[in-house]
Amino acid sequence: VQLQASGGGLVQAGGSLRLSCAASGRTFSSSDTAWFRQAPGKGREFVAVARRTGDIYYEDSVKGRFTISRNNAVQTIDLQMNNLKPEDTAVYYCAASSWRYRMSSAPGAYDYWGQGTQVTVSS
Repeated sequence: VQLQASGGGLVQAGGSLRLSCAASGRTFSSSDTAWFRQAPGKGREFVAVARRTGDIYYEDSVKGRFTISRNNAVQTIDLQMNNLKPEDTAVYYCAASSWRYRMSSAPGAYDYWGQGTQVTVSS
């Protein structure tokens, strides 16, 4: 699976952005697809996952503000981000795993990564 992320930018606190990730490859429908983020000086952090099963999970700080969605027909993974906060500032990465039985929020569980897109939220 190859991934290409887009949609980052600069927004004021309280604003919205939509990130998109286009995937190619024959195993997309059997993959878990996720978004991670990495702020300066910090490790890569789980944001949300849309599983091959249809189940969806979010990191606590983004629940109610972010929505992940995937479209297997066109092989895209989107992240709608509303009510953005300065602490959401980071480089955001889309990721996909090989087939997994259980959900994982660990970066090491994901085999394929997009190039990252910068999201900056000003206060």
